[in-house]
Amino acid sequence: MLELIPTDLLYTGMGLPQENAGVVFSDGTLAATGPLEDLKQNYPHALERPRAWVIAPPPLNAHTHLDMSTLPFTRLGYTDWIAWVIQNSPSRTLDSAKLGLKLLEHPPLSGFGDIVARAEVMRYLLTEVDRPGVAYWEVLGPNPDDAERIFLETVDKIREFKALERPGFVRLGLTAHTAHTVSGALMQKLVAFARAEKLPLQIHIGESPDEWQLFQSGTGKLAQSIERFAGKPIAEVLGTEPNAALTPVGQLERLGVLEARPTLIHVVHASEHDVQSIARAGCPVVTCPRSNAALECGTFDWPLFARYGVEVGLGTDSIASGESLNVLEEVKFAQTLYGESVPLKTLVRAAVKGGSRALGLSAPLVRRGDARENLLDWTPFL
Repeated sequence: MLELIPTDLLYTGMGLPQENAGVVFSDGTLAATGPLEDLKQNYPHALERPRAWVIAPPPLNAHTHLDMSTLPFTRLGYTDWIAWVIQNSPSRTLDSAKLGLKLLEHPPLSGFGDIVARAEVMRYLLTEVDRPGVAYWEVLGPNPDDAERIFLETVDKIREFKALERPGFVRLGLTAHTAHTVSGALMQKLVAFARAEKLPLQIHIGESPDEWQLFQSGTGKLAQSIERFAGKPIAEVLGTEPNAALTPVGQLERLGVLEARPTLIHVVHASEHDVQSIARAGCPVVTCPRSNAALECGTFDWPLFARYGVEVGLGTDSIASGESLNVLEEVKFAQTLYGESVPLKTLVRAAVKGGSRALGLSAPLVRRGDARENLLDWTPFL
C-alpha cells in the first residue's frame, strides 16, 4: 500500500530542510521524499494521510541532567536556583537518572548528552544503556589549592570509567563544570587531559547575567557565593583580576580552553568578539531555551551565532529547570520565542544534526528504502 504524508517541514538529514513537502511509504518502506505537489503528481494513487508538522529523523537531546529528574520544575533566578539544587542534592540519585532515561524514550532519540555527578550513575550509563550518547563526568573545584588533588582524583575516575565503555553505546566524556566553579589552574589541567585522552568535553559558560557581573567586577550574589564555596577571593579562583574587558568566554580563551574545541552550553551572555572566538575555534554550542527562560538568564542570540557559522544544538537541561526532557517541546518553545528570526528549518536541523555534531555522534540520515521508523513524524510527541 502506498501512503502519502504531507508535512510543513521535511528533513532527511541531508541537504536543507524542505517546506511544504511530503513522504511516500510503500508497505512501511520509504519510497520517495520531496515537494508535496511533485509527490501528488508522481504517486496519484497513494492514500493521503493527515498533514504532519515536521517529519525528520529522530532528534537528539544534547544536554541533560538526568539525575535531576525527580526534582520539581522550579522557576527561580539562576543563583537562587543553584542554591536550591545544592540543598536538594540528596535527590540526585541513580533512580532519578533511570527515570530520566525512561522519559528520554518520548520521543525516540538518536542520542543524548548527560552531565553525570555520581559514579553509580556513570557506571550504569556505560554498562547498561543500549543507545548512543555521551556521559560527561562533572568536575568542580574553585579553590586553586585543591587543583592538583582534584585533578589526580579525576584521572583515576576516568581510567575506571573508560574501561567500562562499549563501542556503539554511551561514550565517556568530561565536563569542567564552568569557569567560575572550576579554578583557572584546575580548568587547564582538565582540558589538557581531555585533549590527550580524546575525551568529549562540555563546559557550561555565559549562562546568567550574574556570571557576567562576576567576571566584569567580581561583585554580586553569585560572586559572593563562589567566594564562600572556594574560601578564596574571585581573583584567585579565576587566576586573574575581574575587569571590564573580561567575559566568561574570554576567560576560557585566556586559559587556552577554546583550542580544545569543547561544546559550550548556554552561552546566553557573550559579546560579538566572544562569538567570533567560538567560531574561529570551531566550538559547537548547545542552547536550552526553556531553562534559560525559567532561570531568568535571558535569550541566546541565535542569529548572532548563525551569522558566524557556529554549529548549534538543542538540549533540555533538566526537568528542574526546563520542565521536561522532551526536546521537541524545546523546538516548539524556540519557534515561539524566536519567530521569523530563527526559522523552523534552522531549529529542526539543530535538533537533528546540530546536536549530533555537538556530541561527536554520527548524524542520522534517511534514504529511499529505509524502514518507516527511521523517519519520525514529530507531531504526536507534542
